[in-house]
Amino acid sequence: MTPLHPGDQLDHYRLETLVASSAMSTIFRATDLRDGSPAAIKVPQPQAECDPIFHDRFRREIDIGVRLNHPGIRKIFPSSGSRRLYMAMEWLDGRLLRLVLADGRMPWERALAIAAELLEALEYTHAHGVVHRDLKPENIMLGGDGHIKIIDFGIASLAGSRRLTFGKLSQVMGSPDYISPEQVKNRRGDGRSDIYAAGAILYEMLTGKTPFQGSNPFAVMNARLTQAPCPPGEIDPAIPPQMEAVVLRALERDPEQRYASARAFAHDLAHLDEVQFAERLVDLRRHAAPRKRSLTSWLMRTLVPVLLLAVLLYVARAN
Repeated sequence: MTPLHPGDQLDHYRLETLVASSAMSTIFRATDLRDGSPAAIKVPQPQAECDPIFHDRFRREIDIGVRLNHPGIRKIFPSSGSRRLYMAMEWLDGRLLRLVLADGRMPWERALAIAAELLEALEYTHAHGVVHRDLKPENIMLGGDGHIKIIDFGIASLAGSRRLTFGKLSQVMGSPDYISPEQVKNRRGDGRSDIYAAGAILYEMLTGKTPFQGSNPFAVMNARLTQAPCPPGEIDPAIPPQMEAVVLRALERDPEQRYASARAFAHDLAHLDEVQFAERLVDLRRHAAPRKRSLTSWLMRTLVPVLLLAVLLYVARAN
């Protein structure tokens, strides 16, 4: 296929400006010539479109987007009869949650409001047989009105559909900082995988940190298989213990121990006074990932014994 450029026309859309480009696809801001409304047009890169698995996954993303109709999910418009594969989406004005988090942790009241909308949208998608599988701040848009939109269902799964894996393309099924433990083990996952990711996002909104740290993506993913995250209250003591317990339950390594649904997760966030937290929180603290010690702490632990030994030797020689 011939590459597209601003000024070209694709069916009834005129491409206006290039918004983003990656190895897989290009996104343009466009104008719908039927009514003058703005739209976002996503077009696969020619080399990616040649991969049959990518082609099928791109079409699945279109099918998923067309069937979902929720204010917390970016709308994808149906198209038919075109010779070219592309995706027409509603144009969104706002900021990605990733850019908002670049300013640091946010007040927990705002974090709760964002989490509540995210979980409401997830409850809707799961009820329609769709699991996002790649929730992360880069895939959540905050509009000018403060409300969220989930975007990019590129690796989402659809109940009843066959499993798609990449052939020539090498892609991790999810993002290292938010991927669930079962996805790390190369399992398909279900709605509880999205709940894990939502818990990781809430953790980051509250603390300014992701639940697990590592020198590379593989170390980060392995950490969630062997460690528990540092309780958020140890990073910010102002976080209520009930909220801390809710977040940590969403981040349980075993899916059976997590919230069974986004609705149950949202209920506890909205009714923190009802959350039973004490016993479980103590257990989670006991198994939490070790925190990095400061340089001062390291010097104290390393030099003090050496100094004591030197004093003892000096005294022994003096005697």
